[in-house]
Amino acid sequence: MIAHVAEQLNISEWLAENLVYTAVTLVLLFIAKVVTARIVSRQITDDKRRYHVRKTVTYVFSVILLVLLGWIWFQGMASLGTFLGLASAGLAVAMHDTIANMTGFFFIEARKPFRVGDRIQLDTFKGDVIDIRLFQFSIVEVGNWVDADQSTGRIIHVPNSMVLRLPLSNYHIGFEYIWNEIPVLITFESNWRKAKELLLGIGRENAEYLSQGAQAQIRNAARKYLIVAGKLTPTVYTDVKDSGVMLTIRYLVDPRQRRGTEQKIWEDILDAFAKESDVDLAYPTTRFYMSPGGENPDIRAGIHEEKNS
Repeated sequence: MIAHVAEQLNISEWLAENLVYTAVTLVLLFIAKVVTARIVSRQITDDKRRYHVRKTVTYVFSVILLVLLGWIWFQGMASLGTFLGLASAGLAVAMHDTIANMTGFFFIEARKPFRVGDRIQLDTFKGDVIDIRLFQFSIVEVGNWVDADQSTGRIIHVPNSMVLRLPLSNYHIGFEYIWNEIPVLITFESNWRKAKELLLGIGRENAEYLSQGAQAQIRNAARKYLIVAGKLTPTVYTDVKDSGVMLTIRYLVDPRQRRGTEQKIWEDILDAFAKESDVDLAYPTTRFYMSPGGENPDIRAGIHEEKNS
């Protein structure tokens, strides 16, 4: 059979034999992988655990394939080291980006700057990681034209090499919460002290329970990172703007719940302010001031001069 294949393809018997063995190896491993994947899908019901098991199976079969192909093709060579040296020199030049992406993959798997399910930001890309592969990882985009870090529905495929070159922000490793602020502008005539107490009560009612979990996370993260815990409970800061007094609610929140908590807090603010006659929301306004006589003194002076002329 080998001789017949060599004769039909006009190649040496050694090359024909290796091609046949390679084809048989690919077919058998493909069948074994498909069967294993179906068994995993039937036996594991949890989506996250099924994903990780299937990825592990893929990596195992990939390693087995490389080992078998290496054994098939390299056993007839006199000097494997010489071949690898020449091949690596050429590949380093021709496949620079590919090698960089593979290096990034091994860095991600070894150091684990993020995992599937984490929310990250890398350069201008921000989203939830849904897949990690040899050359790229995929995220479901959040933010962009959508407010409050909600999903846009787009899937972005990011080359692994970018992890080695650009700063990476992870919303979940070490500390799973982020600070969020809601600015509330009230008029100068409002009772700002009462408004501040109302906002502080609303903030504590909606977000104070998160500070307990945050304290525990900071204690755990402090074993690995230099994280200093400040004030974690909700607070309200006071500032003065052109159109009124700015009261800013600052509180901890899960990144994926940011928009929902903002909506709940704003609804509570509107309900609370509606019950108070001495607290009003402010907005840009234009005010005109008249003299006690009812006219602008500059205008009256101009009219008087015109009559005398």
